[in-house]
Amino acid sequence: MAVIKHIASKNADYGESERYLIFQHNEYTQKPILDDEGHMILRDEYYLDGLNCDPFTFASECQELNSYYHKNKNFNEIKSHHYIISFDPKDRDECGLTGERAQQLGLTFTKKNFPGHQALVCTHTDGHNESGNIHVHIVINSLRKYDIPWEPYMEFDCEAKAGYKHHLSTAYLTHLKQEVMNMCKKEGLHQVDLLTPAERKITEKEYWAQRRGQEKLDKLNQKMKEDEITPKETRYQTEKQFLRDAIDDAASTARSPEEFSKILDEKYHIIFKISRNRYSYLHPDRKKYITGRNLGTRYEEDFLLQAFKENAKSLSDRKMEIEEPQVPTTTKDLQTTLSPDASAIPVPFIFIKSDLRLVIDLQTCIKAQQSEAYAQKVKLSNLKQMAQTVAYIQEHGYGSLEDFHTALDQASDQTSAARKSLKDTEQQLKDVNEQIHFTGQYLAYKNVYANYRKSRNKDKFYEEHRAELSLYDTALRTLKEKSDGNKLPSMKALYAEKDRLIELRDMQREDFSNHRDYERELHTVSANIDMILGKSHQQEQQIIKNQDL
Repeated sequence: MAVIKHIASKNADYGESERYLIFQHNEYTQKPILDDEGHMILRDEYYLDGLNCDPFTFASECQELNSYYHKNKNFNEIKSHHYIISFDPKDRDECGLTGERAQQLGLTFTKKNFPGHQALVCTHTDGHNESGNIHVHIVINSLRKYDIPWEPYMEFDCEAKAGYKHHLSTAYLTHLKQEVMNMCKKEGLHQVDLLTPAERKITEKEYWAQRRGQEKLDKLNQKMKEDEITPKETRYQTEKQFLRDAIDDAASTARSPEEFSKILDEKYHIIFKISRNRYSYLHPDRKKYITGRNLGTRYEEDFLLQAFKENAKSLSDRKMEIEEPQVPTTTKDLQTTLSPDASAIPVPFIFIKSDLRLVIDLQTCIKAQQSEAYAQKVKLSNLKQMAQTVAYIQEHGYGSLEDFHTALDQASDQTSAARKSLKDTEQQLKDVNEQIHFTGQYLAYKNVYANYRKSRNKDKFYEEHRAELSLYDTALRTLKEKSDGNKLPSMKALYAEKDRLIELRDMQREDFSNHRDYERELHTVSANIDMILGKSHQQEQQIIKNQDL
C-alpha cells in the first residue's frame, strides 16, 4: 500500500533538504553519515529531478524568489513543505516497480498537484533499515512562483496566485490522498483506502519512539544476559500501545461499558471515561487522558458497543437460562446505564495515607543498572519498604494472604461503587442544568408566543419574530420530552435540586478520592508482598542448589 506523509519545515537552509536527498543520513538522528576523512557519503541509488528550478540550484533559486516577494524572512514562517510517498515493499517484486518508474510517477504527481512551486523530486530505493521500500520525496518551496488555475479543494483565491504561500487544508490533504490512491490503482500497485480512519492509528512520532525504545531495551537486556541476569521485559511498549493491548483484552470479554471500565481499572489501572460522546483513557503514568480517536477506530464508541453486544449475545447463546443485561447502543443509553439513582449520600470514609512506597525491582531499573551507587541506595530503600510492608500487615491484622486479598477485592469494589455513584450524580446535575437552560429560554419567549397567538396577521408576525419563536418551540418541545407529560417544575425547584446535587457531588468526590487512595495503597502492599515472596523463593532455590553442590 502507498501512503503519503507531510512535514512542514521552518529551516531557512534549503540546501539541507538537497543534502538529505543526495547523501546518506542516520535514520534515527537525521544527521549525515561521514567517511573516515569526514566527508558525506552519496546514497547508493537515488533519482533527482527539479520542477520550475534546477535541482542543484534549488536553494539559491528559492532564496531569490523569497527576496523578490519579501517572504519567508521570519523565524516562525514555514519555509518548505516535504511530502513523502511510500510504496508497498511488495510492489518491487510482485508489481515490478523500479526506482526509475517511481521517479516518473512522483514527477507526474508533483506537476499535477504542486504546479506553481519550485520543487525537488527524489526517489530512494532503500527504505528504513534497507527494507527495499521504494519512496519518493517531494520538497517544495512554501512560496508559489507561478499563477495556477484555481481548484475546488482550495479555500482561498490567493492559493492560485504567485507570491502567496502553500496552504495545506483538510480538503487539500484529502485530495492528495485520493490522488495517491488513483495513481496506484492506475499502475496496478498495492493500495488501501487512505480516507478511512485506521483501526489502530500509529503516528510517525509513536513509530520512532517504539523503535528507539526497543533498541535501548535490547541493549540493556544484552548487558543483563552478559551478567547472567534473565531479563523480564523483551518487548518495549509505548503508552498508546499499552492502552491498545489493555483495551483489546478488556473488550474481548466485557459485556457492558460498566464491566469494561471495571476490567481496565482493576487489571491495568486505566481509568475510562465518556465525555461529550468521546471515549477517553488515562494511562497509569499520565495525568492527561488519551482519546479513542487518537488510538484508532477500534477504541471508539461504535466498535466497542458492538463488541459488548456480541460478547453478551455469545454468552447468552451458551447459557440461555441466564438473562444478560441489555447492552446500550447509543451514548444516551450508555450514560443512562452508568447513571442509576444517586440520591443517597455516601457513608463518610476516612483514610489516612501512609508513607509506604513500592519496592523497586533492580532487574528492570535502568538507572540502577547504570550506576552501582544508585543501586546500593535502592537496595537500602527496598529494605526499609519491606520492613514497613510487614509492619503494615501486622497492624491491620491480616492473618494470611487470603485475608489480605479479600480486603483488596473489597476495596476495589468500594472504589468502583464510589466512582459509579459520582458519575451518576454528575449526569443528573448535567440534566438539571440543561432543564434550567431550556426553562429559562421558554419563559423568556413565552410572551412573544402569546402575542403571536393574538396577532391578526400571524404570517407577518412569524416572519418578524422567527428566531424568538423557533427558540420557544425548541425549549417547549425539549421540556415536554423531559417531563414525560408531567407538570413542568418551577425554576425555584430546579435551582434547589441543583444545589442539592452539587452538595452531593462534592461529598461523593471526596468519598471516591479516599476509596481510590486506600485501594492504591493496598495495591502497593500487594506488589511489595509479591516482591518479598519472590526474592525469598529465589534465596531458597539458591540454598538448595548450594546444598546439592
